[in-house]
Amino acid sequence: MSLLPNIAAIRKNYAMESLTEASVANDPITQFKAWMEETIAAEANEPTAMVLSTANKSGRPSARVVLLKDVTTNGFVFFTNYSSRKGHDLQENPFASLTFFWPELERQVRVEGKIEKVSAEVSDAYFHSRPVGSQIGAWASPQSQQIESREELEKADAAYTSKFAALPEIPRPEHWGGFILAPDHVEFWQGRPNRLHDRIVYELQENNWHLKRLAP
Repeated sequence: MSLLPNIAAIRKNYAMESLTEASVANDPITQFKAWMEETIAAEANEPTAMVLSTANKSGRPSARVVLLKDVTTNGFVFFTNYSSRKGHDLQENPFASLTFFWPELERQVRVEGKIEKVSAEVSDAYFHSRPVGSQIGAWASPQSQQIESREELEKADAAYTSKFAALPEIPRPEHWGGFILAPDHVEFWQGRPNRLHDRIVYELQENNWHLKRLAP
């Protein structure tokens, strides 16, 4: 017996916008930036939140929500602990995907590609732009590792706060920094009535983007 018997009846009929081959940009980065600007203008909740899906060398998948911190002509940038589960996954298997969902605009974007670390200079610049508490947290938290209690984490935070109190600048830990996903497949999804959604895909072939429409 289903533990949630009513969820199958939950439905939403999408009807806000449409998406056509003629209306999109020639490349997915430009199109993504346009949609992100519209999402921010619409005051959507957590517009930069994205699901990062990774897999280890044996193919076991793992997913979590992280925050997009930059979009460049080279790809999508986020920051994390390199020793975390996602960090280990990406060391073993550098291919990953990102999923954005903006229900306020009835839109979704899926991005696939290869990930590599950003330069130390980029990681340093972003690290030092963060609030001091977040900088200390990067030192205090052994992300994804088992800890005995909340108190252990709070003691580590207090210890690092004391350690760095006299320094003019908190150094970035070597285990913390940025990744960039270079896309080779990007799908833009626009909700439409009766589940006949618009799906426009960009695929990178020989350094050129090719456009196609998928059935919903």
